[in-house]
Amino acid sequence: MSNVIPFKKKTAWQKHKGSSLCREGFHKWVVVTERKFDVKQGKLVTEYRCQRCGKAKTKLL
Repeated sequence: MSNVIPFKKKTAWQKHKGSSLCREGFHKWVVVTERKFDVKQGKLVTEYRCQRCGKAKTKLL
């Protein structure tokens, strides 16, 4: 019985830190793949990822 680690509950501030804007739909989109070709549709695809929450979206050009 050694090295016992006390666990604490996260406070509401720690649990929701940095994600309040994303919950309201205001993501911080960053381009991940600038020029990627979609073979099935024959179009260029740009992939975006949110810096804060990690959600991804794609946009056809």
